[in-house]
Amino acid sequence: MSDMIAAGLSGAGPEVGSVQNVKLDAKGGTFRTRVLKPKDTPQAIIVYFHGGGWVLGDIDLQYDHVGRHLANETRSTVVLVNYRKAPEHPFPTAIEDSYTALCWVADHAAQLAPDGVPLVVAGDSAGGNIAAVMTQWARDKAGPWIDHQVLIYPVTDCAMDTESYRAPENQLLLDRDSMSWFWGHYLPDETARTSPDASPLRAASLAGLPPALVYVAEYDPLHDEGVAYAHALRASGVPVTLSEAEGQMHAFFQMANLLPGYDEGMRLVADHLNAFISSFGSKGPRRA
Repeated sequence: MSDMIAAGLSGAGPEVGSVQNVKLDAKGGTFRTRVLKPKDTPQAIIVYFHGGGWVLGDIDLQYDHVGRHLANETRSTVVLVNYRKAPEHPFPTAIEDSYTALCWVADHAAQLAPDGVPLVVAGDSAGGNIAAVMTQWARDKAGPWIDHQVLIYPVTDCAMDTESYRAPENQLLLDRDSMSWFWGHYLPDETARTSPDASPLRAASLAGLPPALVYVAEYDPLHDEGVAYAHALRASGVPVTLSEAEGQMHAFFQMANLLPGYDEGMRLVADHLNAFISSFGSKGPRRA
């Protein structure tokens, strides 16, 4: 329950160029997004889906600083998506809300950044799961063109039977019992969890998905399924950078001002994205 432990402890994030809160309509209700623009001209648009087991977390106490740091460090417009949570809003609400947000971003790209900049999806933990699903939905539904994906210790499979799930040293802020609790609230029907909409590792094909950074934590039950997804992407012809945060546990990427691993992780992600954005500008978009 790391989101509850860390909530509000990081303090306020850095100043950015502008902040706009936007409420979007969804099936059966509404949800919020937050648009964070850098002080400089945006060189990319990053749609970020936060972690929290599809049950916890929000774009205020836990993830506002993540978005602000990303906006500043990559000089990109960052859109934080506050998708509705289980158990009040179980699967597939989170991914439906997230796809609504992704489409809204694509439709309003001209107001978010200069024409032609890359569109990136990113997320950590359950948010990494959502980001991965968004790339598959966008491909299969002929939706928004996504140029890159950043998956930070993502949930990619429902099995919870990997070696990293069983390792005693990985039972820290997240353990198998916690993940079972999250899955039980998000998608109680265990047989339905094998759908690629819930377990993206089980997709029939990963071909044609955008290039990826998969960033896993060394001491994390989710470590092995993140690595497995990176290998599956690569086997399908998707360019992948696989990185491991040595000595870090699950949830380190949201713990600004609490763990030194946060600063190191943010720098790695920002450096990766800046290199990609620079290459994108010189080589043109993947769609060409």
